[in-house]
Amino acid sequence: MFIKLNERVHLNLDKITRTKIDHVEDGIRVRFYEGQDQVAKSKRFENIEDATKWLEDLLYSAK
Repeated sequence: MFIKLNERVHLNLDKITRTKIDHVEDGIRVRFYEGQDQVAKSKRFENIEDATKWLEDLLYSAK
């Protein structure tokens, strides 16, 4: 099942094996992986709570 990540990227959720909320130098991002390979990352968030809520909303919208 494909979901729209942003204006240019659609993810195939059937292939995503894990997600990770990660602290990077410019803020917090959600990373999407197929096996060991990172295939996409989200926009930048100010805090973990915002990133978690965005990820949950994204995944629930796919159901």
